[in-house]
Amino acid sequence: MLDNGFPLATESNILKELIKPPTILRSVVNTITGSSNVGDQLPTGQLSVVPWRRTGVKYTNNEAYFDVIEEIDAIIDKSGCTVAAEIQGVIDACVKLSGMPDLTLSFMNPRLLDDVSFHPCVRFKRWESERILSFIPPDGNFRLLSYHVSAQNLVAIPVYVKHGISFREGSSSGRFEVTLGPKQSMGKSVEGVTLTGQMPKGVLNMTLTPSQGTYVFDPVTKLLSWEVGKINPQKLPSLKGTMILQAGCSKPDENPTLNLNFKIQQLAISGLKVNRLDMYGEKYKPFKGIKYMTKAGKFQVRT
Repeated sequence: MLDNGFPLATESNILKELIKPPTILRSVVNTITGSSNVGDQLPTGQLSVVPWRRTGVKYTNNEAYFDVIEEIDAIIDKSGCTVAAEIQGVIDACVKLSGMPDLTLSFMNPRLLDDVSFHPCVRFKRWESERILSFIPPDGNFRLLSYHVSAQNLVAIPVYVKHGISFREGSSSGRFEVTLGPKQSMGKSVEGVTLTGQMPKGVLNMTLTPSQGTYVFDPVTKLLSWEVGKINPQKLPSLKGTMILQAGCSKPDENPTLNLNFKIQQLAISGLKVNRLDMYGEKYKPFKGIKYMTKAGKFQVRT
């Protein structure tokens, strides 16, 4: 929302008070009464020093949940070495606390964080001097901060891919072999794994046997997709078989690049850990919860 061209209200919770989000019931009522979703009153917090929080908030259950979600982008070369790796992280919050609570959140290792961008509620001076997040939270869901970890030595690669993909010159078949396994996943299980790869144009079809999960090869788009599921370290998932190539076609110039997707619950791959969360300004004891998750962003393996 702009005032004379300047951003005035940017907080989604406040904007939802100004203009109610559309629901089927509201649209029916609006059609009958001819009214609109625009609220009648100015949001209560808009004129206070804390414009992102409405006044007089009351909850029967007071709770504050924080989700630390990290996405790992990586390029792994043919021999398994890391060419590039970085982590994009966010901390999303769902805060349902009565009154006007003042929260402080501290980390075990805040020096990890690079290129941090904060929600307007965070007191920047306190972060600069003590590396502590001190803030009066908005009511409901909001993104507290987003950050970046770009130092290569700090980025652990949680999975490895062993591959043997070969095309013989003048032959109408090729060999395809891929095995996945966990690596530096701090004992947590790697779940929701999918592997996709764009095969060369000369590949007509593939006959493969997965040790777990299911695979699909589209002969038109030449896209191979393997839904693996959870990696069991005792019995590593593998996909092996042959590729049928176009007769008389020359050997492809390069091997396909494989893209991996996965998630690891209860782990922030950068090693970021919340030390403690304290609340001031209110008498009640809130329920607090912190959850970590790592997932793959653009994760490529060259073969």
